[in-house]
Amino acid sequence: MSVTGPTPYVEFAGPGSAPPTAPLTWGQRAIWEAIVRTAPDDRYFNFGRVLKVPGSRTVAEVCAALAALVARHGALRTRMSDAFRTTLAEPYQRLADKGRLPVVVTTGDPGRVLDELAARPFDYFGEWPVRVALVLDGDRVAHVVLVFCHLAADGLGAEAALRDLRILLLRGPGVRRPAAPQPLDLARRQAGPEGRRAAQTAAAHWEREYRRIPPTMFAAFSTSSGPSGAPAEPPIWRALLRSPALELAVRSIAAEHAASTSTVLLTAVTELVGRFTGNETCAVLPISANRFRRDTTDIVATMSQEGLFTLDRREASFAGLLRAAGPAALRAYRSAYHDPADRDRITASVSAERGEPIQPYCCFNDMRFADPGPARCDPAEITAALARTSVTWPMSQDKLNCRFCVHLTTEGVSLTADTRYLSRPGMERYLLELEALLVEAAVR
Repeated sequence: MSVTGPTPYVEFAGPGSAPPTAPLTWGQRAIWEAIVRTAPDDRYFNFGRVLKVPGSRTVAEVCAALAALVARHGALRTRMSDAFRTTLAEPYQRLADKGRLPVVVTTGDPGRVLDELAARPFDYFGEWPVRVALVLDGDRVAHVVLVFCHLAADGLGAEAALRDLRILLLRGPGVRRPAAPQPLDLARRQAGPEGRRAAQTAAAHWEREYRRIPPTMFAAFSTSSGPSGAPAEPPIWRALLRSPALELAVRSIAAEHAASTSTVLLTAVTELVGRFTGNETCAVLPISANRFRRDTTDIVATMSQEGLFTLDRREASFAGLLRAAGPAALRAYRSAYHDPADRDRITASVSAERGEPIQPYCCFNDMRFADPGPARCDPAEITAALARTSVTWPMSQDKLNCRFCVHLTTEGVSLTADTRYLSRPGMERYLLELEALLVEAAVR
């Protein structure tokens, strides 16, 4: 990126905490374990947002708003404790009450600037968990680019930060507002009696389902070529399906069966995993936002975690599967608010009991911020839209903490997979068969 002038700093000072350290929240612990398993390719978890700056603001004015944002949200000035790195004890986080956040000033394209800022992993112990660039138009700031460390925020947490930054730019940093909820307070609550009660309920679900699901969903190829193509180099690839037909079909099915589009897609993804693997009982790990308490709705933190969704594929029709999936999805999303230490304990004990590792390695992440909602569609319109289907390959890397991950975004449906378990031809076939399954169910 083209940097303009010297690098300014945002000088911030916010309320501290006594003590300034706490264990990781459940969401942080879950993402930390994923980061460790994915390193050195853990840049995979970086993500960002671009904010068009309202009005006409100078660099100094935007830096003042950023200072107020970081002061307000403790997650943006919290790092992993050095004591954990040196002693290998339980991971802890440490809140700073003041500091300096470097800011890049540039005239580059905001999207490209975001990509460049997100391209390297964070230093979780020494770097602040947000990177900032200001994109100029003349002597005024046109856009603010924020790249988040996933330990500090998930998608909804980043949106909360963006909303607050917009308010600070519009009203000024001096406007008094109610205090924001803080991750350290959440971590302490999760470690207390209330947190333990919720954790025990979730743990019971994980233990019960782990005793009956297959050991994993996608086992390694039996030969180097595999049943549907050879592993690729690098082994991790992402395929993106853009399918207007799939979108119309999902909304139409949701309308017919009074379901959310997310549940329709979770059901279809799981059914097709069963067809590809031959498993009659399938386990998928859907990501839940976990923002069901008033004090976590708008918290800048990582709240999202995996739940455990289990589907018995006994129903012959997709409508029958969808009926069974509704209550199973509710149980899965409730189980997502869990203590990862409990899950690790259950995984180890049930794996020892069954004599083999138990881990689905099969994820589903609906990253859309709003369900587009049910809508009945003309079958002819759905069928005609098939002509606009495309599959592209936007990403590849060496390591990932999972074998099979379906993501729903406004761009389409993507599948990120380890090609040692599902080849690139198999990935493309999976996405196209997912489209075919949903279109068939919608136009029958």
